[in-house]
Amino acid sequence: MILIKLGGSIITNKSRKTSPRKKAIDAIAKTLAGIREPIILVHGGGSYGHYWSVKYDMHTKPEKYDIEGVAKVKNSMVELNKIILDALQKNANHPYCVQPACFMNTDKPMRNKIKEIGEISKTGMIPVTYGDALWHGKKTYILSGDSIMGHVAKVLRPRLCIFAMNVDGLLNSPNGELIREYSQQVPTMPGSDKDVTGGMMRKVKEAKRISQYGIRVFFVNGNKPDRITKAIKDSKFHGTIFRGKRRV
Repeated sequence: MILIKLGGSIITNKSRKTSPRKKAIDAIAKTLAGIREPIILVHGGGSYGHYWSVKYDMHTKPEKYDIEGVAKVKNSMVELNKIILDALQKNANHPYCVQPACFMNTDKPMRNKIKEIGEISKTGMIPVTYGDALWHGKKTYILSGDSIMGHVAKVLRPRLCIFAMNVDGLLNSPNGELIREYSQQVPTMPGSDKDVTGGMMRKVKEAKRISQYGIRVFFVNGNKPDRITKAIKDSKFHGTIFRGKRRV
């Protein structure tokens, strides 16, 4: 089983509101159609949900956010998700939408529901879920796609996890050199502190946590979908790898 996260900067043009990158989405969908093992797909919000969460100052911490903002985040994510589902189906995949509220109880993952997602993936369908605004008592919060990766990986223990992003991987600052294997240094990325869901640093945190389950984690450039395939085949991989070292 392979767990893949499509970053919002890959599937949308984050500089323009509600602007999908349909050619990039199609290219990734074609690549996924050639993978012959169970896949679970998570995607970010980009210029859809992320745009509105920034506009309405919504974060991962539960608060009483503006209900107009909550509605716009949720509705825009449904719209983006439909674009992803349609592209997958058009390219000979069999997507199965799983809304985050189906496996989250406020901010707690429901193990039995996540296990169901794993069973769905074994049928040849691709469960597809996404970051979203979720209910938390009388409050709401933003559940990031990166956090979903951590929740799902902890329960299902996939063979490997892939984060597809708009850069080659982690880069050393300030020289910008690619970090091919993560150690204990904490690299910085320009603009990572501007993302309400944590940006690159949240990805590093989740990837490190996932690797401690004994799972390899890859950061790859999603603009070059063949790198997803190479990570899966472990063939001339280009990107950053977090070696699986079981600790928990």
